[in-house]
Amino acid sequence: MALDQLKALEGQAVMGTYARHPVEFVRGEGTRLWDDEGNEYLDFLAGISVAQLGHSHPRVVEAVSEQARRLMHVGNLYYTEPGMWLAARLAERSLDGKVFLCNSGTEAIECAIKLARRHRPGGDFVVLEGGFHGRSMGSLSATPDEAKQAPFAPLVPGFRVAPRRGPIEVDDQTAAVIVEPIQGESGIHPVDGDLLAAAREACDAHGALLIFDEIQCGMGRTGSLWAWQGLGVRPDVMTTAKGLGGGLPIGACVTGPGHADVLQLGDHGSTFAGGPVVCAAAGAVLDVVDNPDFLRSVGDKGDRLAAGLRSLGLEPRGRGLMLGFAAANASALVRRALLDERLLLNATGPDTVRLLPPLTVSEEEIDEALQRIGRLL
Repeated sequence: MALDQLKALEGQAVMGTYARHPVEFVRGEGTRLWDDEGNEYLDFLAGISVAQLGHSHPRVVEAVSEQARRLMHVGNLYYTEPGMWLAARLAERSLDGKVFLCNSGTEAIECAIKLARRHRPGGDFVVLEGGFHGRSMGSLSATPDEAKQAPFAPLVPGFRVAPRRGPIEVDDQTAAVIVEPIQGESGIHPVDGDLLAAAREACDAHGALLIFDEIQCGMGRTGSLWAWQGLGVRPDVMTTAKGLGGGLPIGACVTGPGHADVLQLGDHGSTFAGGPVVCAAAGAVLDVVDNPDFLRSVGDKGDRLAAGLRSLGLEPRGRGLMLGFAAANASALVRRALLDERLLLNATGPDTVRLLPPLTVSEEEIDEALQRIGRLL
């Protein structure tokens, strides 16, 4: 179907919540995408940190196809092996507690909020300035952005905002502190390690939970399986999603052992969560990502990309293959990158360009992307 026909269908049938670029993609392989006219693009966004292994990775395609032929859905009233195995692997390879599987990052945050309120009934939450945790009413309440929150007020009460550089004030009424180790949507801002350590100490002193939102920065993106592992500060609860499914929708809320049984029978649920097809996909992604050599390569490639950006006169922020740089009129630069250089980037606000290539990106593709960025500049 031609692009103008798709635009007409969108105007007729789709709620106007997205500002789409004028491109229709029809095929993807690795770090490459092709539009409906056969033009080839270099993808340095990966569906916003979702296509962690690139597009149509053979391991993921095989796992999804095989599982879909056997069983696609029965719901959580019964057992299926892919979901149980995925939960066990996630728990073992992260916080050693238990897992609630869901369908998205927002849902993972909602679960973490409910778990914290079960832990401390009526308690409040501390979130960081510049944080982004989702768009449902609970996760939006944890996202201190006036432009996003104001149209939907009143929101869920009980959320306090701490400055990005602290201090984080915790007391005996605090249920949890919710932090992204690297703030993604507000412009790729790593949170200072000393601030995270101070939050850990304050939560321990007052019995509050420390929750890390690793929805964007987790699953190997920073060069360790989880960002907190490279920071030396261990949370009580963490959330993951995006890259976990390799392109399919899945999320998870993971606890440490001390909080594994806070949520009780019937406290939470989801019709589609933990379905066998998406869990098979996530298992295939973990098979590739959860490997020391692979994670080391992510760090090396991130260093190469950061060094290349510096050689262009830019100052990259972030870690691993989660990088951003300041640019005036970032949205216009990103649009020119797509239409003139066939390079997918993303603007987070008016002055930051975000790069989130697949973790499987090659050194040659990094150099190619840098050449295209250089021409844009």
